[in-house]
Amino acid sequence: MFHRVLIANRGEIAARVLRACRDLDLETVAVHSEIDANAPWLAGATRTVCLGPAAAARSYLNADAILQAAEQTEAGAIHPGYGFLSESAVFAARCAQHGITFIGPSPSAIGRMGDKIAAKRTMAEAGVPVIPGSLEPVASVAAATGLASAVGYPVLLKARAGGGGKGMRRCDDATALARGYAEASLEADKAFGNAELYLEKYLDGGRHIEFQILADAYGNVIHLGERECSIQRSHQKLVEESPSPALDPKERAELGARAARAAASFGYVNAGTLEFLRAADGGMYFMEMNTRLQVEHPVTEMVTGIDLVRSQLAIAARAPLAVRQDDVAFSGHAIEFRINAEDPDRNFRPDPGLVTDVTAPSVTRRGATVRWDAGVAAGWRVPSHYDSLIGKVIVHAPTRAEAIAASREALRSLRIVGIATTIPLHLRLLDDEAFVRGDYDVQHLARRGLVVPAAAGA
Repeated sequence: MFHRVLIANRGEIAARVLRACRDLDLETVAVHSEIDANAPWLAGATRTVCLGPAAAARSYLNADAILQAAEQTEAGAIHPGYGFLSESAVFAARCAQHGITFIGPSPSAIGRMGDKIAAKRTMAEAGVPVIPGSLEPVASVAAATGLASAVGYPVLLKARAGGGGKGMRRCDDATALARGYAEASLEADKAFGNAELYLEKYLDGGRHIEFQILADAYGNVIHLGERECSIQRSHQKLVEESPSPALDPKERAELGARAARAAASFGYVNAGTLEFLRAADGGMYFMEMNTRLQVEHPVTEMVTGIDLVRSQLAIAARAPLAVRQDDVAFSGHAIEFRINAEDPDRNFRPDPGLVTDVTAPSVTRRGATVRWDAGVAAGWRVPSHYDSLIGKVIVHAPTRAEAIAASREALRSLRIVGIATTIPLHLRLLDDEAFVRGDYDVQHLARRGLVVPAAAGA
């Protein structure tokens, strides 16, 4: 195991990685921007280093500054968290060039899965069903129109180098396709420096279900079950749970094994997530693979008892997996709620500002536990420069019904004073009969009227 780890991130995920390192008696280096100089999570680090100004491009995305900080502090490894440089094949390769362990997969694996078309081809070759559509870029509106006619409208245009919903457009007919092609390619070029698009059949009523895998450097790959991530707005996840209400144990075992085999087929190492869309008819189709730790990883930890960050650290230190597939046991039900500094009743308008008071969530229900992964504290001014996620409430209980009841209690007890948050939306969701039944898909919030339109909330 390396002696010192640099955490190249901020907020709740920086606090999470710091906690795992402390559990393993590892020294830590927390980097930060100037505006994050007094951030609450920095207190948990052995050392801190300022990277530069508030702008992410000059701090958390500044690979030169991060590598310099690692060398100056003699950090043997860098944990990238999620976002920022976590899926940069170039950064992972530069770490290797500097003799620093990148806590994640190889640069080649990151590059392969970051190219959404290459990822689809890889999975198709491994026998994993993919959404009908192109396995090559669609080079023109005419090519896209011809393919759309073949697979049938509606279709989705998606950025080849995309993620987070950028460079994505739903098209219901040829007119919309022509307009969407121009818009999506321009957006993709601005966001990713790559304007190439591919096309997929749009599956209405789909559910977003992903499988967590762990793989060591010796060819051992296991899955840790699935997470249901269908509660979204604008392709951004808001609530995740495990297990999914839509899968039975047989499906879980079969799909998990298939995900693990697919990752093994190209020598994947470390933690990763294969994301699927479950169609209304029950068919499961691969969408993409995230080659990093997921925001929603705690629900998997709660139902398996396996610490994913500690596992990442051990794998990066060349240790074999501590468990085999037969050792993985699933217990109870876990739900995670993302607490964002934004107003869900004003079209999710970001609401940075001074937090004057924070009361952590609590539960009193027998058999239920709550976990509060936070990057916020009283007296901390949430900056406007970064993602609005400030914390996560994760609730675990013996059954889904009990987890929902305990979640209501936990969210009602959580107080964050001074800024608007997504807590009210989560409480509305927990009172929604369809969600309580487990009957929902990726359009659930809009379809059920749980999100107040911008004009009504203004």
